Amino acid sequence: MNETEKIVLIDGTFLCKEAKEILTSVLTTKINFHQMKNFSSHELFGKDDVIAKKRIPALKKEMQKVQSILQKAEEKNKHLIISSEIKIALTDNLDA
Repeated sequence: MNETEKIVLIDGTFLCKEAKEILTSVLTTKINFHQMKNFSSHELFGKDDVIAKKRIPALKKEMQKVQSILQKAEEKNKHLIISSEIKIALTDNLDA
């Protein structure tokens, strides 16, 4: 594996309905992941997962941005170009 690998997750032009399905699915999945992580932390350790507690509101804010963009696109009868790349690198540090 190189220092950093890149994976193309999303790359294309989408109708508003398609873009909404894709983007809300990705963000909802991430929100649910952090909610479950926080729930597990409560069950196992009796305290919040600090990272999850920070990420949940940040992701919800991003969801609001997406909804605003989608609304503008619908009003203007536009399609959306979406590209998303995931970068993966190895590390010894959890906070990297």
